[in-house]
Amino acid sequence: MKPMLSGLCAALLALPALAATPAEQFMQQLASLCGQAFEGKLVEGNPSDARFRSETLTMQVRECSAQEIRVPFHVGTDRSRTWVFTPTASGLRLKHDHRHEDGSEDKLTQYGGDSVEAGTATLQSFPADAHTKALIPAAADNIWRVELIPGQRFSYQLQREQRRFRVDFDLSRPVAAPPAPWGAKS
Repeated sequence: MKPMLSGLCAALLALPALAATPAEQFMQQLASLCGQAFEGKLVEGNPSDARFRSETLTMQVRECSAQEIRVPFHVGTDRSRTWVFTPTASGLRLKHDHRHEDGSEDKLTQYGGDSVEAGTATLQSFPADAHTKALIPAAADNIWRVELIPGQRFSYQLQREQRRFRVDFDLSRPVAAPPAPWGAKS
């Protein structure tokens, strides 16, 4: 009887972790990849995305804290892009931090949005926010979707009318960490 009781106690102690919101679970799973890098491939795009087909695509879950997770996305030697995930009062925020080689911000940067639905532990969606709509009017209807299937795949996807973009990264095969993104503190 005692082993059964301690098994039940162990299960009950695990419940608070299960009670985390989908956004918190998503961030925990993303944070578990901190320091690791993965190669990806373009699986959906337009003819204008030719560079994404011909270059090596690498993401690295590089900086992780309770307030923010930064994921640089390299396209060949172009280290200008970083996805920034932060918790909000009601879910998550995704911003795109674009930098020049000297570290200065690009004029099209800090666009993205906040999740408006709970999502799941493996899938979060981010409709364009007011800043994005003002900065990039053509992106007013953007929805970014990020899917994280532990041990399998991380997918970054952009959807809007007449535009689809998706890159899948293989989480089963870590690769060497790329150089720091442009503008990184360290």
